[in-house]
Amino acid sequence: MTEALLTLISTALINNLVLHWPLGVDPLLASERRQVHALGIATTCLMLITGTFGYALYHWLLVPLDLTALRLFVFLPLSVLLIGPLLKVLSKAFSTMSFEGLWPLLLGNAGVLGVALLNVQDNRGVFHAAALSLGAGLGFWLVLSLFNDLRQRTLDNDVPLPFRGLPIDLISVGLIAVAFLGFSGLIKT
Repeated sequence: MTEALLTLISTALINNLVLHWPLGVDPLLASERRQVHALGIATTCLMLITGTFGYALYHWLLVPLDLTALRLFVFLPLSVLLIGPLLKVLSKAFSTMSFEGLWPLLLGNAGVLGVALLNVQDNRGVFHAAALSLGAGLGFWLVLSLFNDLRQRTLDNDVPLPFRGLPIDLISVGLIAVAFLGFSGLIKT
């Protein structure tokens, strides 16, 4: 249980998929202010479900049939087919949030597929896979919220013309990544 908790915290803060590995940067830069938390919830749930089911399918179906080379062809349709039903369930569960228009952002999120591939690379069990997936989703949501706040602060300030738009966004993500480097000594294994 302690190892799963350390994996969750480590994945969310230290080995963040968006900042440590550039997975999931495209939805980060394309997100709108009003849908930040809806995208964070949807991505966290999708990463958790895809990562856990992907691990189970890999170890209980592909490994016994000796079809491990087809893992990408199993994980990709799994993540794509889960987006529609997940958004319907989340829109009913969180009726005050708007989940409309998130389908392309979830479809293009390489972090979801990356979590499924990382889970099968580390053969530590289903609980570890679930903790890694949940930590990756929560880390994505945290970075998305921080980046949105920083983006709003730069919109309110006078930014020089060559830095407006994407350049200041990339500089902001770089500064957040440097700030997250401070967590690197938090957990020693």
